[in-house]
Amino acid sequence: MLSDELDLNNAIVSIHAGAGGTESCDWAAMLHRMLLRWAENKKFKIKPIDSQAGESAGLKSATFMVEGPYAFGLLKSEIGIHRLVRISPFDSNARRHTSFASVYVSAEVDDEIEIEILDKDIRVDVYRSGGAGGQSVNTTDSAVRITHFPTGVVVTCQNERSQIQNKQTAMKVLKSRLFQLELDARIAKKEEAEGQKKEIGWGSQVRSYVLHPYKMVKDHRTQFESGNAEKVLDGDLDDFMKSYLQWKAFEGQSVQS
Repeated sequence: MLSDELDLNNAIVSIHAGAGGTESCDWAAMLHRMLLRWAENKKFKIKPIDSQAGESAGLKSATFMVEGPYAFGLLKSEIGIHRLVRISPFDSNARRHTSFASVYVSAEVDDEIEIEILDKDIRVDVYRSGGAGGQSVNTTDSAVRITHFPTGVVVTCQNERSQIQNKQTAMKVLKSRLFQLELDARIAKKEEAEGQKKEIGWGSQVRSYVLHPYKMVKDHRTQFESGNAEKVLDGDLDDFMKSYLQWKAFEGQSVQS
């Protein structure tokens, strides 16, 4: 189940809030905590790369690396749109809200894998790092944003101590993203040839987390579900990951718990 070429590699995880302002930013922060808790429980090393706080609460986006054996092979189960249904803590009328956030995971690629990135194809911008304050905030333009024109991929890094280190980390993330895009394109071409291509969009969530009127987390690919939503949101993802790997191994056949 963990025999793909890059399964053994470290993972680069990016979380983005969907439309919906504070609600989605709070949900992105909850997903961020869930995945960090899972990694901590596995004794994996976590390396923050970049984060952008929401205007009122939560996160607009966050990127971090998970270092450990089979980190990518396990975390690729989280790729896709995650949907939350709950009574909003930000709604004075206590109405039910649905929020969306996306998770994207790519494998860290080593220097042996050659990916050509031409200078003319990228723009490197530097800016001042933001943060909660204190010593962690730089007072110089050390944060780096790299835009790759051919693909539209944008990578940012502001957690290293210097502009050079941030640029090196951002280039590593860009390289990993481009490699993953190439793999995704190959898979999409194969699925299209076999008539299996699936629509990807905000309406095609991979997993739903319902906190009201009942509590349940359900994976829409494998049909695996759990009634203990709090435990799942606290990082208990092993059963979901196992069912996903079984589902992939059996070419998309449903796996029941």
